[in-house]
Amino acid sequence: MLAQDEGKPVTAWEASRAIDDDATVKTGVAKARDPLDSATSTSVLRDNMVVKLAPTSLADLFRNIPGIRVEGGAGEGLNSYTVRGLPLVNGGAKYVQIQEDGLPVLEFGDLTNMGPDAFIRADINVSSVESIRGGSASTFASNAPGGVINLISKTGEEEGGSVLLSSGLGYDSKRVDFDYGHRLGDGWRFHVGGFYRAGEGPRETGYISTRGGQVKANVTKEFAGGYVRFYGKLLDDKFPVYMASPMAITGTNADPKYSELPQFDAVKDTMMSRYITDVPQVDTAGNVVTNSAQSGYRVNTKTVGTDIRFTLGEWSFTERFRYNDTSGEASILDPQIQVAAPTVMLGYFAPGGSLTYASGPQAGAPINPAAVSGNGLLSLTTIGHTNINSLRNVTNDFRGSRVWQVGGGDLTLTGGIYKVYQTIDRDYYGSVVVQDIVGSGNSALVNVKDAAGACVFCNGMFAYDDALNRKQRVNVEYDILAPYGSFNFHKGKIAIGGSIRYDRGKVSGSVAQASARKLIDVNGSGSTAGDRAEQGSSTGAIIGVPYIAPGASQPVDYDYDYVSYSLSTNYRVSDAFSVFARHSLGGRAGADALLFSPAISATTGALLDKSVDHDSVRQTEAGFKFRNNGFALNLTGFYATTSGTYLPVIPDVRGVKTPTLVSRSYRTYGAEFEGAVRQGPFSVAGSLTLTGGEITGAETATLEGNEPRRQPTMLYTLTPQYDVERVTIGANIQGQTSSYSDNVNLLKMPAFTTVGLFGRYRPVDRVELGVNVSNLFDETAIMEVNATAVPSSGVGTVRTLYGRLVSASARFFF
Repeated sequence: MLAQDEGKPVTAWEASRAIDDDATVKTGVAKARDPLDSATSTSVLRDNMVVKLAPTSLADLFRNIPGIRVEGGAGEGLNSYTVRGLPLVNGGAKYVQIQEDGLPVLEFGDLTNMGPDAFIRADINVSSVESIRGGSASTFASNAPGGVINLISKTGEEEGGSVLLSSGLGYDSKRVDFDYGHRLGDGWRFHVGGFYRAGEGPRETGYISTRGGQVKANVTKEFAGGYVRFYGKLLDDKFPVYMASPMAITGTNADPKYSELPQFDAVKDTMMSRYITDVPQVDTAGNVVTNSAQSGYRVNTKTVGTDIRFTLGEWSFTERFRYNDTSGEASILDPQIQVAAPTVMLGYFAPGGSLTYASGPQAGAPINPAAVSGNGLLSLTTIGHTNINSLRNVTNDFRGSRVWQVGGGDLTLTGGIYKVYQTIDRDYYGSVVVQDIVGSGNSALVNVKDAAGACVFCNGMFAYDDALNRKQRVNVEYDILAPYGSFNFHKGKIAIGGSIRYDRGKVSGSVAQASARKLIDVNGSGSTAGDRAEQGSSTGAIIGVPYIAPGASQPVDYDYDYVSYSLSTNYRVSDAFSVFARHSLGGRAGADALLFSPAISATTGALLDKSVDHDSVRQTEAGFKFRNNGFALNLTGFYATTSGTYLPVIPDVRGVKTPTLVSRSYRTYGAEFEGAVRQGPFSVAGSLTLTGGEITGAETATLEGNEPRRQPTMLYTLTPQYDVERVTIGANIQGQTSSYSDNVNLLKMPAFTTVGLFGRYRPVDRVELGVNVSNLFDETAIMEVNATAVPSSGVGTVRTLYGRLVSASARFFF
């Protein structure tokens, strides 16, 4: 590894060529230690590796972390994450906290349509990605009983910077990253950087669906015993969200066949289209608004913070503060129902009726129902719109630590207090359109007319509410206080530790949902006697469009508290080998999943059932670590029991997905392996996670004893590479075994393996040219199937990882 000489900082170019096998992490622990002296399971991805992998999203990056299961393919955000078999009942990251520079992006990782990965980006300003699974994560972070993943920014230790230009080959994506750091003298240094990108993105939408970027900056003043750092970030970004797409599903539940439809490939295509743009919708207050279906997910984040470390006598202190102001909006297309033949829709809604195109180059032209889309299918697609008025997050974490000499050993005591205000202020409403199922961004809206030629569903509008008649308004604040403490006694080869955390929260505010209906002239015709969509009914009865009536808000006003703890022992057998064991109890507070449930009183806002105010995760783990002469091996066995309240989206027999509040318990067990070897220019890193589990308690007795949905028995990664002065080549292999699509354990989701390649060529110093290939063999990697069994129609909706993507890059250092 290149060393940093006293008084002469290593340059950004030299740092890019450095080899750093130090596995020490600072995330989720009281004090950074040699991993062989710590009873924790940790991993580090250095910035050099992140650049080589060139992930298209955080989901692609996090798939390289041992023990982390990622349900990706949704795009830049709204993917799902869990660890070591803990259940993925909701979307998002219920048990894993995603952090940036030691503080959470969002206090809760599973907010509806607002996952934390939507509000953070990885660019070349990332110094490392640290992760901790289980163990002390339960007590050194709130709402993170499964683990923590922390993206750590560069802070100017290296002189100079770089510009990275990258472009998709065969798909439209252009991006520029930059970073620069410099030492100013007298202990001052700074770093600044960011990225900007634009293009259609990794799937065909027919328009520029990704556009935006971020700028980050920090300045640090070092002094004896510590430093003070000020930092800020501006993120303004738009990206598409890829929900499930239609796919042919045939065969048997045990051996299903998944295949692309004529004119539509769920791996490469989306239901987004250049021909579906401005859509009239009815907002939560009953007002007619127009939203673009092409607006995607728009994020605006402004962040300022401080990171201070100092000593007073024998004590060391850390003070972290962040103010994070986040807002935005999201329009997301989600196919709810696929009709095997349009004659089914006509027969039910308009007997003897007909179809015409409502948009696109054939607008007004009649449609042959048997030949529509080239596959004989139409889709009823929900366009859900979320106004993210505020996700303001104000967080402070202060801790102090001291080491005493006791009984011939070192006793480290740490105490801290964590305080956060998390605002959730959002509105949601939706509508349903009729569209054909055609890929390449060419889908069009479809009119439905009755036998007399009058519109039943005009301009492609099926309903001015979503498939579940939901319109919701949430404005609540979570006020959380969490004191915590730990001890670690280290003598000779033995280290014994323990930690405890007390979380106390107050939730206050109001919620409202549609409970009234009214006739609305949505299309401006001067009458509400037009199409059935305008009348708010698909059956013909005039019932109006749902909206939230004035005075319909209900209060939210309840408190919760829980205790988390962790106990561990570590025995360093030799300089290269140690064994450890740990037992932990962690908590996770209920978030917005509770807000519209019977658990909260509609009149007082109080919590009627105290048992649902938090989930608990009890974990026992044991293993060993070995590190010597370029070889590292970690093996951890784990057993966990989980109980809590969840809001899964459950599809019915027609594929309509309904959020349903349930209380369940789970049992999980398995082993996590991580290894690496480096010999000269050759290195190989890999991981293997074996997981088993069952549902031990559920709202439906028939689910008990079944495997949790979408939980593979085995996850694995393998990254071999060859690295010399001018050339780096390598591969990134990832895969998982088969799993069940749903808790009923009928329909199988197939196993898959994706292979990525990366290459770097340095023709001269300070210039690096690169090529990356992801999913080289264009594998159909299915992450989600919205069906409990093979559909009788032979068509369902699935979410997959991207197909083959090839990109090229050039990086210039200065």
